[in-house]
Amino acid sequence: MSRSQIIHTYFPDLTPLQTDQFEQLYDLYVDWNAKINVISRKDINLLYEHHVLHSLGIAKIIQFRPGTKVMDVGTGGGFPGIPLAILFPETTFLLVDSIGKKIKVVQEVAAGVGLKNVTAVQQRVEDIDQKFDFVISRAVTNFPEFYRWTKYKTIPLNKNQLPNGILYLKGGDLGEELKDFPRAKTIELKDFFKEEFFDTKKVVYLPLK
Repeated sequence: MSRSQIIHTYFPDLTPLQTDQFEQLYDLYVDWNAKINVISRKDINLLYEHHVLHSLGIAKIIQFRPGTKVMDVGTGGGFPGIPLAILFPETTFLLVDSIGKKIKVVQEVAAGVGLKNVTAVQQRVEDIDQKFDFVISRAVTNFPEFYRWTKYKTIPLNKNQLPNGILYLKGGDLGEELKDFPRAKTIELKDFFKEEFFDTKKVVYLPLK
């Protein structure tokens, strides 16, 4: 059984190229993580469950259409951006982090699996002067602060089945963080993935237009 079998379990329609790209992630992350720590040492063996599949939780909420532009804020080692870029090769992804050595890892992993739809930059999100269909992230800060960073970063014209906005991976009780966002929807990832890790994990979706 391949290391990435858990991805096939939930996404059975992968192309041979996507299958190969997901499989390559393990060796690339092990290699780069030994040089620049972007994933905790104890977590690297659970790369596919805790990082790759978790990132793909967003793909259970939306299937990005070709030509969609997505920004991943505070991408760290490339999550959720790199797994989603593999799954949606006709969507363009800008992966942003303020820490240069993390962006180095992202660039090398993206190149290593041959991704043509990923750009990674060391920059503060406030200084990004582009606009996107969706802004995504994985628990980079509390939701109100993330909203302040990104509320003017979306394109008004919608091309997907969901209106443009924020897709935010977060865990735990979000009642306090979301009390000022009545339009936010919280989707439980345990409804899609059976592993215990996902029991408290969620996607918060906030349309911005």
